[in-house]
This record gives sequence, C-alpha cells and structure tokens, in this order.
Amino acid sequence: MKKGKKYVEAASKIEKGTAYTKEEAIKLVKETAVTKFDSSVEIAMRLNLDTKKADQQLRGAIVLPNGTGKTKKVLVLAKGPKATEAKEAGADYVGDMDMIEKIEKENWFDFDTLIATPDMMPALGKIGKILGPKGLMPNPKTGTVTMDVKKAVEDVKKGRVEYRTDTYGNIHALIGKVSFTNDALLENLNAFINVILKAKPSVVKGAYVKNVTLSSTMGPGVKIDLNELN
Repeated sequence: MKKGKKYVEAASKIEKGTAYTKEEAIKLVKETAVTKFDSSVEIAMRLNLDTKKADQQLRGAIVLPNGTGKTKKVLVLAKGPKATEAKEAGADYVGDMDMIEKIEKENWFDFDTLIATPDMMPALGKIGKILGPKGLMPNPKTGTVTMDVKKAVEDVKKGRVEYRTDTYGNIHALIGKVSFTNDALLENLNAFINVILKAKPSVVKGAYVKNVTLSSTMGPGVKIDLNELN
C-alpha cells in the first residue's frame, strides 16, 4: 500500500525508534493528523497477556474525564419504570420486544451502544448472533447489563469507552479528538492507562505493558516511553 504524501510528510516528524514522553506524544499526534475532519486520537497498548487463558482477558469500560468528543446513540431495552428512567436519562431509543424484533427483522442498527436490564437478556440471546460480531451485545463487565439504567445512559453520554483484549493481547481505545487541548488529552490518556494498569492480572510475570502507541485517524503512530507509565 502506497502511503499518501501527507502521511509521509507527517511520519517524517516522528523519529524512528524514539519513544516520547506523554506530552511530546500528544503534541506530535496533533501535528501529524492528516485528515481534513477532526481526527480521533487513539491509543493502542500491547500487553504481555496470554489471552487463551480466561483470567488474562481484560474487558471493561471507563468514563473519560473529558469525554471522547463523539456523541453516541443509545438504545435501552427495559420495561415499565426502568424504561421511563431510561427515557428521562436521555436514551435515544427505548423499548423491549419491539426493538429486538426491529433489529432482527429490519437489520436496524441506528445506535452505538445497547444497554439492557437483566430480565431482557434471555430475549436478547435470540439475536446474539447478529449483535455479537458487531460488538453490541450488552455485558455486565462493561456496565451495559444493569438495573441502574440511568447511570449507564449518563456514562455513555459523558464519554464512556469500552476496552477488551484482542487475541494478541492488544487493547485499542479512543481517547478524544485532535481538537481537544493537550491537557484534556493528557488527562484522558492518564485515566485510560491507569485503568489498564490496575486491571493487571496477578498471574502476569515480568513486564506487563510491552508497547504504547498514540495515533490520530489514519495518521502515523507515536511511541510512548514505557518509563512514563510509572
């Protein structure tokens, strides 16, 4: 794949093999953003985990102090008072069997996050095959299967990001937009890294974090010095 002129020019600002402080990395990511739109800033962490073992698969969510800069559409599956609570909290769509049917029959996916009360889960299981591959299946670990629908909706609206390890022990997440101030990005970055450091499984021997890279949408990656994580 031939890289565009803008990308090559952007990449030339980053020294190969150099690991930067968090502050320098953020500055470089902003300087090397190549898209015309307000690029997202993403973090990738390579962790020393054997994800074949269940106790070394990380999954969870964090509400970033400064949000993600992206407004997410929320669908809540709940009945009665919980449905009312979801509407009042600002959910974009609220329903129960009617919504499950809509997804199943119309292949409707005009939402980014799905929150459900536990009693809705058996019915949701029917469309697990459709939701699973899209990463939309609610899960208690990420706070999307809950009786506290108010908090769940508010968290998503505030800028909650989910994370989970892939087969190689990598974690990717959105930590804001290029238009954010450096301080806001740094705060989000620190909050995210701390959550991952706290989630370290006790069985991990030796170095836990192997690599941390920041990048903007389609922009080059900037390595962060691992000594910065302590």
